[in-house]
Parts: sequence; structure tokens; C-alpha cells
Amino acid sequence: MSIIAWIILGLIAGFVASKIVNRTGEGVILDVLLGIGGAVVGGWLFHIFGMRGVTGLNLYSMFVAILGAAVVLVVYHGLIRRSRFQRF
Repeated sequence: MSIIAWIILGLIAGFVASKIVNRTGEGVILDVLLGIGGAVVGGWLFHIFGMRGVTGLNLYSMFVAILGAAVVLVVYHGLIRRSRFQRF
């Protein structure tokens, strides 16, 4: 996939995952980074379970990227919440 396709996939997947997980978007830049990271994480998780990962700019890859981005977002928010409670 080209870098433009990764950015488009990342933007859409990050935006949808942030709407699913916390009902608000994280901002354009963070949505793109979250979506690209989610596509990588989702592709890796799907590969571990014996399925195809991200294959291009299609619905299956979008599904993989959204699931991965949701996982990344849950971990991200968990780390932020943990750091807030550890402050003195």
C-alpha cells in the first residue's frame, strides 16, 4: 500500500474507533496516528490468529484497522487514566 492509502485508512479507522470507544474524536493527527498504529496492531493480531491482516484499501482491511485501533485506544486511555491516579 502507498503512504497515501495508509493515511486514508488510518484516518478513517482512527476516527471510527475513537467514536466507538469514547464517543469523541481525538483530533485529526491523533486519529491518523491511532488508525495507522491500529492497522499495524490489528494486522499483527489477525496474523497471530491465522487470518489475513491489512491487504489494501478495502472493507476487510478497514475492519482489521478499526479493531486494532480500538485496542490501541483502550490501552492508550488506560495508560492515561493510570498516570492521572499516580500523581501526588
